[in-house]
Amino acid sequence: MAERQDENVQSSLQYDNVPCDQLLAQRNGLAQQYNLPTTAKPTFSNPAMGFGPFTPDMRSKAKRDSDKASGEIDAMNRSIERRDCGKPKKKETFALPGAKTG
Repeated sequence: MAERQDENVQSSLQYDNVPCDQLLAQRNGLAQQYNLPTTAKPTFSNPAMGFGPFTPDMRSKAKRDSDKASGEIDAMNRSIERRDCGKPKKKETFALPGAKTG
């Protein structure tokens, strides 16, 4: 099962060329669709001991879909964080601190 679970971990690089506002909306929509927090991360359950490396995946389809969505949300969040999406742009000012302007 663990080998199927790590397919939920996705690269955030695939989202780096998506505009920030579109990516934020996509992430929020996915979280809402699966009733997940926008901070969702993929989870891994420990396979039962003694069954060897090929434990059948006992998760329901809804759980598998939710786990896949968690992986997508996590990848989107990493791209959002790396690119500082959603944060106000810093205004470059060249005035000295404490200097009066106007």
